[in-house]
Amino acid sequence: MSGIREFFRKKVVSLKRNPQIIPLLMALVAFLVYSFNLTLMSNTTAKIQGTGMGLAQFGIMLLSLLSMVCLLNAFPRRKKANIPMVVLLFIMFAIIIYCDIHYNNAITAALTRASSPIKLDASTAYIAQAYNMLSVHMVLVIISAALVALLPVYSKLLKKINVSVEVEDNGSMAEIELND
Repeated sequence: MSGIREFFRKKVVSLKRNPQIIPLLMALVAFLVYSFNLTLMSNTTAKIQGTGMGLAQFGIMLLSLLSMVCLLNAFPRRKKANIPMVVLLFIMFAIIIYCDIHYNNAITAALTRASSPIKLDASTAYIAQAYNMLSVHMVLVIISAALVALLPVYSKLLKKINVSVEVEDNGSMAEIELND
């Protein structure tokens, strides 16, 4: 039991020293959700062939990777935040969200167009899955942006957590002899 407690204590100490890990992990989760579903995205782009869908897909992938690099450079260890990198990070998040919205709108337009709309059935179920995945990805990117924006708030709250270790005392420090 004490091993588990010590493990979590070390993790909290690590978070207290590097609170920027939290938004980085959320950005990593958003990237992994998108990248593990690239087949859905590619099949949807190939089926619908809407304007700018491939570019939006490429932009999401590229900016997701670059946003994590930018996030690492925006908050160097034990230094002040690099403001131009933080601004660039929010611009990248905004472009990613715009690309998600554009792609979802292209899917909606293809499903609801007047001439030869795409029917959702078992053979085109991946289109609905891609639509839902993009919605989840958009929410994860928004959460990542909120975590970056609220970093000063929860880093102060993390610093208030007491993670000190109690050291046992034998009670009689005066009895220790330093002879010999």
